[in-house]
Amino acid sequence: MQLKNPILGLCQQSTFMLSAAKVDQCPDDEGFEVAFAGRSNAGKSSALNTLTHASLARTSKTPGRTQLLNFFKLDDDRRLVDLPGYGYAKVPIPLKLHWQRHLEAYLGGRESLKGLILMMDIRHPMTDFDLLMLDWAVASGMPMHILLTKADKLTYGAAKNVLLKVQSDIRKGWGDAISIQLFSAPKRLGLEEAYTVLAGWMALADKGAEIAQPGVEG
Repeated sequence: MQLKNPILGLCQQSTFMLSAAKVDQCPDDEGFEVAFAGRSNAGKSSALNTLTHASLARTSKTPGRTQLLNFFKLDDDRRLVDLPGYGYAKVPIPLKLHWQRHLEAYLGGRESLKGLILMMDIRHPMTDFDLLMLDWAVASGMPMHILLTKADKLTYGAAKNVLLKVQSDIRKGWGDAISIQLFSAPKRLGLEEAYTVLAGWMALADKGAEIAQPGVEG
């Protein structure tokens, strides 16, 4: 049996914890959290469900349905957080402003937040929302890893070209601290790389464990 990434076992046993409409409804600010952000149609929920081998995050044919901070427990010290999807035109302006206010409060004041996974649809990367999140991550010193989702919608060559282009643009505008990869939930592409990032942020990178990974491909 091969030495496997210890984060996988935690993701496979993840459970829904709670939803918070405001920051003061969040779990105690301790331990390790990794938050998942992205525009409403970036495939955020599908990516979360694939990473956890579950149906934790609600997917919908109508983008913009994630209106709360949704917390998923990995163990007593570690959590994943599904942030509200942004940028969908049919969401009322007052609700958008509510999300923005509480998202900023969460991102700016959460001590247990160790990193941010930003989802970008590979066919429409670097939107205004993405640029704002990149600016915030660099200004606040928050580690960020980008998943170029829906990579299966393009040929491998085309997807690789987009990856290299976005990677170059980010290095020019925000430096080389932000990492990026291809990801496809249906094809299970990029799981190993994403797990490695999560393990590092959650202080599991040096804690090897023999955990089976059925059906996982990097």
